[in-house]
Amino acid sequence: MVVTQENVAVNGNRRLSPDQIAAVLRERIHGGDLRAGDRLPTQAELADEFGVERGAVRQALRALQDDGLLTNVSKGSPPRIAQPPDPGRDEPQPTMVALAPRITEAFSARHVRVDAACLTAESLIPALAEPLRLIHGGRIRPERIDVRILLPSRDISLAFPVPVDSRGDDDPVHERWLSMRNAQGHVLRHNLQTLRTHGIDVNITFRALPFTPPVKLYLLNGEEALMAYYMVMRREEHTDAGRLDMYDVLGTESLLFSFGKSAGQRDAAFVEQSQKWFDALWETITTDLTLS
Repeated sequence: MVVTQENVAVNGNRRLSPDQIAAVLRERIHGGDLRAGDRLPTQAELADEFGVERGAVRQALRALQDDGLLTNVSKGSPPRIAQPPDPGRDEPQPTMVALAPRITEAFSARHVRVDAACLTAESLIPALAEPLRLIHGGRIRPERIDVRILLPSRDISLAFPVPVDSRGDDDPVHERWLSMRNAQGHVLRHNLQTLRTHGIDVNITFRALPFTPPVKLYLLNGEEALMAYYMVMRREEHTDAGRLDMYDVLGTESLLFSFGKSAGQRDAAFVEQSQKWFDALWETITTDLTLS
């Protein structure tokens, strides 16, 4: 949508300062007269509307860009009204809340690539529910989906979850984690492979880490990295085998931090280094993982 200029100058013939011009445009944005994605008039048209030189208009537009209200401010083309910030992306939220919309957006690409290093697939399964629904409903249709998952090996001594009191080789906490890891991996693989009925090339591969990851990391299409710290705590769980007193983590409640290549040089470097870190693990010290 292109927004045309007003038919009359603001404040009659009185010459406005750049700050006053910015204030008028800011009010139009906040008031809904200008909406996200709308294109402003040209600098020449705005200068004519406000009765000022183009230099004053440029200063006003730069001020609005600094406020995050405009994008693509340049001499060459009229800027657009910026999309409002996404609180779920800019502010860290629990993984269960923050991961789903980021995964859904990633699945709008023609070639979807998801890499994950985590303790189990507990957070990925519900996060994939919406893009799977959209694909099955014919709303979106990627051509290819590649998913790579790094999970701890069954053969290592985990840093967590572990019993508060060590029990030697007979460790019900380890068996509980292993059962969850395998069951969730099977569900994740099955859910993704159902997309092949739509003619989509789907590949999902697991590899085993020789250590317990202290953080969870999700890499989406090589453009975004999502990271959360595993917070270790003592908790109890009652199972058929009895009461388990253990040091464990609640991965779905870990705060997820987002880094995007488009967000600036620092974020772009973090995404690139995270992808290199993941690829290096995948190609070197990890091993094939069979879900039993």
